[in-house]
Parts: sequence; C-alpha cells; structure tokens
Amino acid sequence: MLLTSDFFPFSKTQCAVFKGTERSVFLDKREFTGPIYEQIEEATTFVLRNIRLGAMIDGLVRKESYELPIEAIREMIINAHCHRNLADDSCVQVALYDDRLEVTSPGGLYNGMTYEELMNGHSKLRNRTIANVLGQMGFVESWGTGISRIIKAAEDYGLPVPEFQVFDDMLRVNLFRNSMPIKKDRNGGEASEKHRRSIGEALEKN
Repeated sequence: MLLTSDFFPFSKTQCAVFKGTERSVFLDKREFTGPIYEQIEEATTFVLRNIRLGAMIDGLVRKESYELPIEAIREMIINAHCHRNLADDSCVQVALYDDRLEVTSPGGLYNGMTYEELMNGHSKLRNRTIANVLGQMGFVESWGTGISRIIKAAEDYGLPVPEFQVFDDMLRVNLFRNSMPIKKDRNGGEASEKHRRSIGEALEKN
C-alpha cells in the first residue's frame, strides 16, 4: 500500500529532542513506521509530549495551551509527507530544539517550482495520491494552504515568523519557540500533565 512504510522502506518519520540548538546531544528519539496517517499522529503526539504546557486566565476561565500551536505542528508534518521524494533514501525528520521545532522533508521543490511560488501558496504536488487520500481522511483541507496556515498559526500565537529553507535535496520548516512561563497548579502541575496525556491519547486514537 502506498501509504505505508511496508511499500516504501524510507517512508518513515524520525523524531528527536536535542539539547540546546544543534544536533549534538539526544534527549529523546523515536522512529515511527507503518501507515503515513499513523506516523503523522504519532509524530504530533511526540512533539506535544516534549513541549511545555502553560496556563493563562481568560476572564474567569483558566485555559491550558501548548507553547506551539497544534495546528502548525500537524501541518508541518503533513506537508513533509505530501511533498517528500519517496525515491530519496532519507526519512521525514521532526527535531525539537531549545529554540525551535524543525521538520525536514526529503527532496527539494518539485517540477520547477520556485521559492517565491511556494511562499505565495502555489502547489505542485509530488505525491498526489497521498495528498488525495489524506484529504479524504480530513488531514489536508485544501492544496496550497499549508504554508499560510503555518504562518497564521504562529502569528496568532505571537511567535516569530516561521522559516522556510529550500535546498536541492530537502525542504525544511522551522517553527520558533518563545519562552513561555508555566503556571503550575497547587499540586505541582499534575493537572497539566494529565491534560498533556489526555491530548496525546486522543490524537493516538484518531
């Protein structure tokens, strides 16, 4: 099946947490295989489990939110799979550093597409079948909107503008982290940890 690593051995998602801002010291790492839609959910859950969960008061309501927008995290990982080069022997990589979330997709821009076209929402799909199936499953809302959705989610969160790096053999997106104060509950943050686990479990069930 096209949507599984059993068909393409390099259709995997490698996830890691690094100490500092460079790829030197691993704090955690995982590799996800199987159907691509499961890889997307597992990689998203991995990121959520390794970023901070903060609390803020909106009127009389206490709201908990992750330091990075879930929508942007998912969109970055989904785009990496939709646009990756399946003939490349590299994997989609999701790396979390002290200052950013970095998602790397094997293969540069497809079919003569330019950086300017990419940033303006033009879409030339390398893996149309994968995008179609993910679209039917509700992962992809519409083609060509991924970049703008990532930028808008970061803006709504008050984060720096995401960085899109294009190389001959890969495309990389950096979503930058802000220092976010964590307000713990009286029980030392136990409620936040439970909330983090519940979201992760919900994602795994989808």
